[in-house]
Amino acid sequence: MSARPKLDGATVEVIRHYLNSTAEQMRRTLVRTAFNPVIYEVLDFGISVYDRHRRLISESSGILSFLGANDFAIHKGVEKVGIENLHPGDVVIINVPYWSGAHAADAMLFTPVFGEGSDLPDAYLAVRAHWMDLGAKDPGYVLDSTSVHQEGLILPAVKLIKRGVVDPQIMAILRYNSRMPETIIGDFNAQISAMRVGERRLRQIWDKFGLADVDAAIDMIISHGAETAREAVRAMPDGQWSAHDWLDDDGVSHDLIRMAVTVTIEGDKFTVDYGDSDPGVPGPVNIPFGSTLSQAKNVFKSLTTPETPANHGHYQPLEVICPPGNLFHAVYPAATYTLWSTMVSFELINKALAQGMDHIAASSGSDEPGFMAVGTHPDNGEMYSVSNNEGIGWGGTPEHDGSNALQHLSTTAVRNTSMEVLEHKSPIFHERLELRRDSGGAGKWRGGLGVCREVTWVAVGELLSMKKKTKTRPWALRGGHEPETTNTMIVWPDTDRAHRARMERFTMQPGEGFRNFSAGGGGWGDPLDRPIELVREDVLDEYVSVEKAEEVYGVRVEPDGTATPTAARLERQAS
Repeated sequence: MSARPKLDGATVEVIRHYLNSTAEQMRRTLVRTAFNPVIYEVLDFGISVYDRHRRLISESSGILSFLGANDFAIHKGVEKVGIENLHPGDVVIINVPYWSGAHAADAMLFTPVFGEGSDLPDAYLAVRAHWMDLGAKDPGYVLDSTSVHQEGLILPAVKLIKRGVVDPQIMAILRYNSRMPETIIGDFNAQISAMRVGERRLRQIWDKFGLADVDAAIDMIISHGAETAREAVRAMPDGQWSAHDWLDDDGVSHDLIRMAVTVTIEGDKFTVDYGDSDPGVPGPVNIPFGSTLSQAKNVFKSLTTPETPANHGHYQPLEVICPPGNLFHAVYPAATYTLWSTMVSFELINKALAQGMDHIAASSGSDEPGFMAVGTHPDNGEMYSVSNNEGIGWGGTPEHDGSNALQHLSTTAVRNTSMEVLEHKSPIFHERLELRRDSGGAGKWRGGLGVCREVTWVAVGELLSMKKKTKTRPWALRGGHEPETTNTMIVWPDTDRAHRARMERFTMQPGEGFRNFSAGGGGWGDPLDRPIELVREDVLDEYVSVEKAEEVYGVRVEPDGTATPTAARLERQAS
């Protein structure tokens, strides 16, 4: 029998784009059919497609931490069920944090896909999304749990659908363990719809090209991804660098928590070690190892192959190390619900590498300092639970200013929730939302600005302040300045009860409210090196005050808009 002819590059590229399109069509189906605004507005989900070896072959934009965690969870899920026990039409749910790489509310569903005549799966489809309530001890979000058993119903790789038939008993368990049963069942159906679309698309690809040729193309795609990533690592300087940062607390005590990383580059090997971080803590900020892997993979991808859709090969040069029981490797029964720790630590790798590389940007506002509103809606008597991820400033770079009021780097395509949706779904009213002048760290390239949001309750409800980076500032680089202000929420402002909130929960009465302030990004380079015209534009745009322009940037901007250098700037230029 003659050897199978090798696929040409054009055919491989066509197949690659078909596979990427499969994930994108799954995404569109999920967004169009989900019940929960956290899914269809915020885009708090992750969609992944795997080959028979459970190697990533395509994914669709969502929240970064979910995408990488899916890679970890698919192996655990198949291991727990047993590959021989998977059949056409099965759908499995897994939300054990230590297996799934996320907290219990981030339910990952996966389904095997079988080619014609295959006894074992030829592919897998995974859809993870945030479910609003699975019976945790508190509605909305759990901020102070001390055990995974306070964080909601645990489903250890359970078949919700068996050979195409929904298991009514397990669905009844889900329904009766949720405060929002219609929403979670609706989102379950949306995830199923997305996977069925993906299954149809895979079969169309197999029918068009043949399963064997598709498998051969996948091998070539992954091999190319691995070599491209290795080449990028080889272009980096060899060395070892360490960095640390601080998390406000664990939600139980008020103690700062140390997060640390050491990055080692040697040849085409890139190693990330979190072992010098604090041990696990009583509160719910412990990070499942799957989530730790995810954040390291995503930072690595941004450094090596940022322009190419991800596949398994892109992560081959990466090794992630962390001992069990560390903050970054939670073990049973550690509480894991409040994974803001993954966002605050996301830029640690960059902070370490900045000691040996010049192209790294300064820190963003280092948090996702949003809020949640939870309660019973006065118009319909139904429970509501809505959230908003607040925009922050991104850090200045060696080439340009940081962007204003964007979502945290770790969330990629995730969006904030629009005012219209927030006010429709919950009894709150927005008084203002504006950029926060002088909130970006000064620099030759300044940090982007954070925002100020002011909200009032029009009926009784609960407020959850969501932030874990309020006690320490984002970091700057190369002589840039750290932002002078941090992420802050003031509850009951302008009253004798005014309270500076950490991550905590409040009961709100009609007429009461909060002001939420998000941090800007760190500055890059000495502010006295910033071109005078850019400082002038910053003042005219109300990004920088007249006072800061003169005091920090050495530029005096007159009421008529003219700008002149101060003595400090002239002295710097002369030196």
